[in-house]
Amino acid sequence: MNTTMALAGQPRRFTQYAPTAMGSTPPPTRTYEFAALRADGSRLVAQTKAPALPLIESAYSAFARGTVLEGRDGPIAIEDLQPGDWLRTTNGDAAQAVWIGSTNFVPADTGRRTSLIRIMADTFGPARPESFLTVGPSARLLQTPHNLRGNLTSRAQMLTPARDFVDGVNVIEVTPPTSVRLFHICLTRHAAIYACGMPMETFHPGAQATRNVSHAVRDMFLSMFPRISHVTDFGPLAHPRAPEQVGTAA
Repeated sequence: MNTTMALAGQPRRFTQYAPTAMGSTPPPTRTYEFAALRADGSRLVAQTKAPALPLIESAYSAFARGTVLEGRDGPIAIEDLQPGDWLRTTNGDAAQAVWIGSTNFVPADTGRRTSLIRIMADTFGPARPESFLTVGPSARLLQTPHNLRGNLTSRAQMLTPARDFVDGVNVIEVTPPTSVRLFHICLTRHAAIYACGMPMETFHPGAQATRNVSHAVRDMFLSMFPRISHVTDFGPLAHPRAPEQVGTAA
């Protein structure tokens, strides 16, 4: 399989994005890395420096380094996952990883505080998760909140932001003082996979994700995904999403 190193040694820099108001401070930039499987089977490995806007951050901040995923051929750590690897989904079948994004976060950074979420073992039932699980701000669990369970007419589960389950006991916020590597992944289709035994969402920006951003930001974001030319190319959501709680935006 062919692998292409994009802009080796010289990260791509995006400087044209949504204009800021006169005198306002532009968003900070962050270095993002991604590895992708192109439609022709070749691999792309790239590094990009871009503004740390919510749309972009959401694609890189779900799974902390060390998270063990359930692969088709056995457990695999998120940092060892490669484009083309197969992961078991909650539907019972396996789907291929086609995009893996990662970046470094310093949760305790002054002015850029980004709390992580730690879920204790067995919080949502036996081996859910199997051991404590640390996730980033864009992580969603396939777990319906208690207050919404009466809204479901079937046994379908909702994808819910991990932060909505914070209770200070079994699910807590943590702010490590040192850098933490966070990841997110796309499969050939949107799905829920197993992370330390806990069903968790793969990346999907949402059908309306690019509606309120500039064309420049939209194009910048989509350029990070070699198989995607329009947000609809991410396909349908595999499960419904719980409404975002007010004041909990990542």
